[in-house]
Amino acid sequence: MEKRVLTKRMLIRLAAALALAALAAGLWQGIAFARLCAQVRGDTLRLHVLAASDSAEDQALKLQVRDAVLAAAAPLLASSTDKQQALTAAAAALPALEQAAAGAVEAAGENWPVQARLVRRYFPTTDYASGLTLPAGWYDAVQVEIGPAAGHNWFCVLYPTLCEAAAGGGYARPEENDLVVGNYLVRFAALEWWQRLTGQAD
Repeated sequence: MEKRVLTKRMLIRLAAALALAALAAGLWQGIAFARLCAQVRGDTLRLHVLAASDSAEDQALKLQVRDAVLAAAAPLLASSTDKQQALTAAAAALPALEQAAAGAVEAAGENWPVQARLVRRYFPTTDYASGLTLPAGWYDAVQVEIGPAAGHNWFCVLYPTLCEAAAGGGYARPEENDLVVGNYLVRFAALEWWQRLTGQAD
């Protein structure tokens, strides 16, 4: 009888130890994943274009502005080898990017004012058609606002150059490329939920 009780207690203790080990492993994986997401955010410069309104015309204009800004940005950021260089180049290029955007607006026969500026803002998890997914969080971005900027937006990545890239990634660290082209939507959703719960999304 004592042996049976002892065996039962040992099994309970073993089960508890295994459960704690699994919990610790899960927490460690969660922390490592969050750190990698933070690394991706820190190494990324995004482009954010805000349409004047949600009318069909203004939404079409937004895409024309996007194309003009991407074309102007490409040679200006081409020599950047890290995020800080890209950020410095983007800051210097703001007048040229704003002029390119304004030229697209004028070519379309509109007279909206345009503003290009560097911002730091929160982006939700973004799943691109090319197969890239960026985790939610705070990013540095070149933000282009058309008129009152009251319409739906469009965003992509200026650095590394992923706006027009295939789903191969473009980060210097292999693990960052693995993250953005991997199938981590559930983990990204959990991370975004945690950010909103803890006020990190504010």
